[in-house]
Amino acid sequence: MNPSMPTPASPDAVEQAFYEAMQQGRLDALMACWIDEEDPVCVHPGGPRLVGLGAIAESFGAMFEHGAIAVQAERVHQALFQGVAVHSVLETVTLATDDGVLAARILATNVYVLTAAGWKMAVHHASPAPTAEVAQAPAGKRTLH
Repeated sequence: MNPSMPTPASPDAVEQAFYEAMQQGRLDALMACWIDEEDPVCVHPGGPRLVGLGAIAESFGAMFEHGAIAVQAERVHQALFQGVAVHSVLETVTLATDDGVLAARILATNVYVLTAAGWKMAVHHASPAPTAEVAQAPAGKRTLH
């Protein structure tokens, strides 16, 4: 764990740090959120399954070469079990292009595990949100930042 990052006291704290790291393009802060005791798993929308810290760091590093990721997380649904938390999140990712700003809606499942070092992310699985899911967004959304 990054020595400058405090011990994550809750899954919510890890999730907030994870999305802030994406918004800031900080690979070190993003990787500090991940579990290092097992092989974590990450699936980006339409991408292959990435297993292990090296593969995950490489994929996010490649993304950050183009700058920070403009992502907003909302509509968090949480399930807490003994030592495991599962969050279902609706993400909005925006990207400035030559044709204007494009927005993608993504459903992500984030799994957190309570370790000796505090709560850590073990799984991040993201896929495009179906139109029906996006249409159900409530007027008063909950954001993580």
